Amino acid sequence: METRDYSPVDRLLIGVDQAVRTLFGRPQVTERHNPAEQVAESDLTDQERDLSTRLMRINHTGEVCAQALYQGQALTARLTEVRNSMERAAAEENDHLDWCKTRIRELGGRTSLLNPLCYAGSFLIGATAGLAGDKWSLGFVAETEHQVGDHLDDHLQRLAAQDEKSRSIIEQMKEDEAQHATTALEGGGAPLPAPVKLAMKLTSKVMTKTVYWL
Repeated sequence: METRDYSPVDRLLIGVDQAVRTLFGRPQVTERHNPAEQVAESDLTDQERDLSTRLMRINHTGEVCAQALYQGQALTARLTEVRNSMERAAAEENDHLDWCKTRIRELGGRTSLLNPLCYAGSFLIGATAGLAGDKWSLGFVAETEHQVGDHLDDHLQRLAAQDEKSRSIIEQMKEDEAQHATTALEGGGAPLPAPVKLAMKLTSKVMTKTVYWL
């Protein structure tokens, strides 16, 4: 099958469509099934349900940011193979986005009011990383995924032990994020300077603390 060679304008329009789907519609997911589909709902207390909702909201916003980062990087990536890698990772992050949103609805909650702002900021960061060069762009992906993995570990410890539906989603997300980080490093990603890593951690902390409430 012949692969279409998209122009920069085509890619920009595709990016706009993906942004609208990410923020206001249903994203284009892959062939994978939601890992929580076959898991029975647990009997959670109001406090446990509230905590699960807030944690899954943070995870959902994190996936909104990841989607924006990947789209920004794909838009400015120089090498075709790097762009393709970004786009595949973005598609898998869409799975996470859909799973988290579904779980939030099951818990009776809502997604964050700050998602549009988070998307815009993350897209600009991703595009800037892409302009810096593919090795830095891939390095940024790897570091982002490592930090996301740390957040997911924390959420697994904080969730009620019986909330197996939320736990199954987070565990699959953690596995995918680790694979994305490995793929980025194997693709030529360069380790980021310590000040950049610290700035990323501080920015992430502000986002998670705010989204927990909003």
